[in-house]
Parts: sequence; C-alpha cells; structure tokens
Amino acid sequence: MSSREHTLALLTLERMPGLGPAGIRTLLEQEPDARAALGSYQKRVSADIASRASTEAEGTLSSMALLARLRPELAPRVLTSGSAEYPAGLMDLSDPPPTLFAMGKLNALDRPCVAIVGTRRASRYGERITRGLAGTLAGAGACVISGMAAGIDGMAHSSALEAEGAGGRTVAVLGTGIDIPYPAAHRSLHERIATSGLLLSELPPGERGGPGSFPRRNRIIAALAQLTIVVEAGARSGALITATHALDLGRMVAAVPGPIDAPESVGSNALIRDGAHVIADVTDALALMGLTPPPRRAGPDLSGDARKVYDALQSGTVRVDDLPTRAALPVERCLAAITELEVAGTVVCDLTGEVSRRI
Repeated sequence: MSSREHTLALLTLERMPGLGPAGIRTLLEQEPDARAALGSYQKRVSADIASRASTEAEGTLSSMALLARLRPELAPRVLTSGSAEYPAGLMDLSDPPPTLFAMGKLNALDRPCVAIVGTRRASRYGERITRGLAGTLAGAGACVISGMAAGIDGMAHSSALEAEGAGGRTVAVLGTGIDIPYPAAHRSLHERIATSGLLLSELPPGERGGPGSFPRRNRIIAALAQLTIVVEAGARSGALITATHALDLGRMVAAVPGPIDAPESVGSNALIRDGAHVIADVTDALALMGLTPPPRRAGPDLSGDARKVYDALQSGTVRVDDLPTRAALPVERCLAAITELEVAGTVVCDLTGEVSRRI
C-alpha cells in the first residue's frame, strides 16, 4: 500500500460517522492496515456515507497539495499515525489523531519539549513571568509548545522565538487548520512560527475550527511535552484542561503561584495546592527539564540616568513613585530615564504604576 493510499484511508476513516480517533485506533489494532480497516468499516455504513467520506478525504489531500504549491518553503505535509515522522508522544493518548497536519520545521520536536500555557487575559505579571520562562528555556535548548492563543500562549511563542541562540524552537498546536491564523491578531506570529518553528493541527487546511476544537487540541499539547507549566489560569481556563491531560498521561505538571485574590491565578494556585510542582524561579523549570541555564547575556549598554534607573530595578519590580529615591534622581530626570528605557525595550511599565526590567 502506497503512502498516499494509507493517508487517504485514514482521512476517510476520520470522516466516517460514529468512529472518532479512539474508534479508529481500536479498528487499526484489529486490521492489518488502514485500507483494510476502511474496508471493514465501510460495510457498516451506507454507500452514500462511504462515498461522501471518500470525496471529502480526497478534497483534503487536494487542499494540502495546493498549500504545498503555494508555500513550498514551509513543507506542509500530513503526518500519519505509525509513520516515522509522527510524534511518538501522541501515541500515549487513548485517542491520538490518526492524521496530523504540519507546516514548518519538524525537527523542532527533537529537543526536550515543555508546554507553557495560561489565560488569554494575562496580567502584566503573567506576561513578564512567561517571557522569562519561555526565553530562558528556549535559550537552554528546550522547545516551547503552546496553543498560539492570546495572552500567555502568544507570549510563550514570541519569547521562545526571540531567545538568543534558540533557533526558533517553538511549536504551536492550533484549533484551526494550519493555514488559519487564530486569533487574527496573531497573523504575524503565525507566519514567524511557520517559518522558524512548527505549526500542528488535527484539522484540515481551511478549517476555521469551533468551540470544541480548541479544548481538544490541548490533549496534543500535553502529549507532546515532558512538562506542562501553567502560568496563570482562571477557575475554568483551558490551560487546566491541558494540565489534566498531562496528569492523565503521567507527565509532569507545574504552576506559577499568583496572588490569592487574583481571578487569573485561581486555577494555577489550585494546581499547586493539589500537588503540582511550584515554579518559584526559572531555575525550577530548568531543573524539572534537566537543562543547564543558558549563558547569561550581558546587560544593556547604558550610562547616566538610564543606568541609575536600570540598576535600581535589580531587585525586581518597583513602583514609579519609589524609583526617584531608589535611583537617587530628581523626579523629572527619573521619569525621562524610564521613558528612554521603555522605548529601548529594556524595561516594562505596568498600568498599575510598576516598572521592571524586561527579562
């Protein structure tokens, strides 16, 4: 049986009613190959249903062929369960996707993989911690996996891409087709990941996804990663679904503690209470992954008032009102230096009136 026949049989099975990934896995365990499994199942459905599923599967292959012609540099392809390219970790799932659509660099998954997930409504604290975690882990040689959603997910991807020497080791698992940026505001991030990292989806090209497709993709994120870190998660955050899948798979789960009265930390704090590893410092994440910290980058080349303000932030976040005293500067000169540092991307100014170094 050719590779195309195998792929087409699996795509057709996926479009059969009443089967699903778990049912397909069971069927494949009972038959010698995908084509035999398809032949067996076709006997249980009407000719019209079988024909429609086959037509839809052919359409998906045609869509992938078109995408490959339009973006050959991104190597769009279909990964099938049992093939050498198919991520081995997914077979730990009870319902691994029979087919997986990929675009980008598959070798991104060759490194130790860590998932960093969290709320779409991230606080500045959550964004700052995510930036430090993802950047340091990627710089230390890890592949950062997330779901490309707004908030924590997007920050994890972009920080991994920007990490010095990381080589774009980040993977986005989408709840849409691999060619559909979602949210639309992440179009540029989607392109950067496709070019320097890897996009994965169990949905065919052109598929916009739906409410159920985003929670389902979380099981793939969990299965790909050795460690899942939840940075911020509300009581009903999708990140908790990812953590639950990881625990079910016997993977490590960790969480970043947050204020006990912050809604976006309710879920992550609950994970810690229930036994998840605590990420109190980025070195905790490195230790769980068995990674060595990356070489420390030299600080920015600063002088004058900017240097004084930057040095005053060495101990962490400082309120704007307290910085003139910390930096031993008049208020006007201190504010001017903060503006200079923020424009240069060296510090982050929170809406709450706090300033911190950009990790």
